[in-house]
Amino acid sequence: MKLYMTPGSCSTGIHILLEELGIPFEVYLVNLPAGDHRKPEYLAINPKSTIPALVRDDGSALTEFQAIAYWLARTYPKARLLPEDPEGAARVIEMLAYVVGTLHGQGFARIFTTESFTSNEAEREAVRARGREIAERGFAIVNETLAGKDYVAGTFSIADAALFYTEFWADKLGLDLPGHCLAHYRRMLERPAVQRVLREEGYR
Repeated sequence: MKLYMTPGSCSTGIHILLEELGIPFEVYLVNLPAGDHRKPEYLAINPKSTIPALVRDDGSALTEFQAIAYWLARTYPKARLLPEDPEGAARVIEMLAYVVGTLHGQGFARIFTTESFTSNEAEREAVRARGREIAERGFAIVNETLAGKDYVAGTFSIADAALFYTEFWADKLGLDLPGHCLAHYRRMLERPAVQRVLREEGYR
């Protein structure tokens, strides 16, 4: 398999899942600032021009973090990346959707891609501030969910890989994580697969 990703981005979460599974795959770097995601060769793989993209052994490409994570969990069930019971699975998908859609899509997106939310330079600081507010509120909600648990589902799941990349962003931006989120982040940093990924992506 081939993972198309950008170091330190949301694709880091998929990189972690692949490392956790211990399956063979190749990493292809997509340089977003250089516009690699808009080049014809990448658009042929992913016409959405987004990351991550996973090209599977049959040559087909899968896009969107949630879809790739779900596919990996269901394709490699022995890794128990998604609970087998409907309630547990639903709670993991619930967290996955909230982290990717709200924390990332509404919060951090305003901070990292401010120009996508306004073309007016005078409004950009307000947009970034709103992004921080959304992220802080989001982490407060997640914090309550994590109370009394080491991981989202009790044991490591696809939701933890998603939550980690937003916690990683918060750390790099100096955004304080509430207690349970901070404990989760530190717990994730202790996982060998996470340490390998961060080294490979140039962060350790």
